[in-house]
Amino acid sequence: MLNIFSIKQSRSGDGASSDTGMKKTSAALLRVTKDLSELGTLPPTCQVTYPNKDDLLHFTLTIIPDDGFYKGGRFIFSFTIESEYPHTPPKVKCTQKIYHPNIDLEGNVCLNILREDWKPVLTILSVILGMGFLFSEPNPDDPLNKEAAEVLKTNVNTFRSNVTKTMAGGTLNGVQFDRVLIR
Repeated sequence: MLNIFSIKQSRSGDGASSDTGMKKTSAALLRVTKDLSELGTLPPTCQVTYPNKDDLLHFTLTIIPDDGFYKGGRFIFSFTIESEYPHTPPKVKCTQKIYHPNIDLEGNVCLNILREDWKPVLTILSVILGMGFLFSEPNPDDPLNKEAAEVLKTNVNTFRSNVTKTMAGGTLNGVQFDRVLIR
């Protein structure tokens, strides 16, 4: 019979087991490990990489949309999983300055499941799929970049032109954008 109490005692204290010298595994790391096992079902437009192979709580998502306004671009996001995960959502930030209604110029991302609609049953895969959806269907009704959202609502052709210009590293309204084109 498995004695949970004795296992808990051997793991308590300074976070290391006195017998093996192994670090205590956090609940967040256990859940992230489970979530990451689902990433084999990622669409081909998304790729996850780990800058530090020993740190599963920090990774990079690259999205290369194959349709829509952002086709031909490569967009990179940093993910940080905090110790409260899955009770708090991952922190996601775009590492490039891009023109998008749901991503501000500082890289903050407006995705409902990263804010008020987060629930512990959601997974990293859910977030990644939601991020991909932002590039196929930008949402002008819940913007962080209000100017881009207004242009998308009022003039789709101007929005398309602005996206094309900024993806090439152009300047728009005095703001220099990062070149994200892969060609």
